[in-house]
Amino acid sequence: MENISVLSQNELAKITNHRSGEIKFGEKIITIPKDADILDFISNSEAQFVLLGIPEDIGVRGNLGRVGAATAYESALKSLANIQHNKFCKGSNLIALGHLDVSDEMDSAQNLDISNKEDRKELFKLVEKLDKEVSHIIHQICSAGKIPIIIGGGHNNAYGNIKGLALAKGKPVNAINFDAHTDFRILEGRHSGNGFSYAFEDGFLKKYFVFGLHENFVSKSVFNTLKELTSRVKYVTYEEVEVKREKNFETELENALNFIKNEPFGVELDLDAIPNIPSSAMTLSGFSVDKARHFTYFFGKHQNASYFHICEGAPALDDSKNNHLTGKLIASLITDFMKAKMG
Repeated sequence: MENISVLSQNELAKITNHRSGEIKFGEKIITIPKDADILDFISNSEAQFVLLGIPEDIGVRGNLGRVGAATAYESALKSLANIQHNKFCKGSNLIALGHLDVSDEMDSAQNLDISNKEDRKELFKLVEKLDKEVSHIIHQICSAGKIPIIIGGGHNNAYGNIKGLALAKGKPVNAINFDAHTDFRILEGRHSGNGFSYAFEDGFLKKYFVFGLHENFVSKSVFNTLKELTSRVKYVTYEEVEVKREKNFETELENALNFIKNEPFGVELDLDAIPNIPSSAMTLSGFSVDKARHFTYFFGKHQNASYFHICEGAPALDDSKNNHLTGKLIASLITDFMKAKMG
């Protein structure tokens, strides 16, 4: 884990607002001591979860999206550190590992012009490099018997999450994705729009369910691909549930779980799918925050839920005085997942 910028106890203390008579999450979250072997420490800890930040938007750039997702981790960590440690959720069940150091890759990406064909290829190469780093870390965390909670970054990191889990389990795994998009686009070079199609093609992803797909955002060619793979890739659209009211939210949660539950699976949540959340592809229409939280809790409860990834949130794109709210939402989703697992 040589490319991890390990979060220190001192850094955590600086962002935790102490208050008399209260115990904040940040006072109880576990950090890795300076001289400790990271893997040994994680393996021997009684904590169930390991938090990892991936502060990048290189894959978003490669997918022609709005940048800003690199700021989600810092915002979320500040919010998470300042919620209450109580009987409902305990900070001591979480190891805050730190974040993947992607500063060099981010610097390289900023000098590339997405409209230039050769520059776009270079962006794809940077994402491939990220894939290797992410899959290596997730593999190690899962092999240590812990559950990774990953704050992206772009949805390109789904590939590394899936590959890392599959390598740890020694077999292909499944995924459920709360998203307005499939991220199952053509294999044109790695970016945030094809993490799942590459994981599928490379043999790491066995079954995949997209929950809440927006019908207007999916090309005919992608729909044709999904139709051909119907035994292994399924979806329900947002419109079927909320606009046409042809399907029921709770019933579709059950259908999705039945499709993926027989293998270890990753829970993926794209903040693009929730209305008015600053993100690379912000939407005005979609499932509510409450439904996103229920989705997280529902799938987190299952014993085969093996990691949780929240991505595409971009607090930097919120120019109001409320740019801390994206981090606050991510913190709520993290604790929803933790409560589900601990319940």
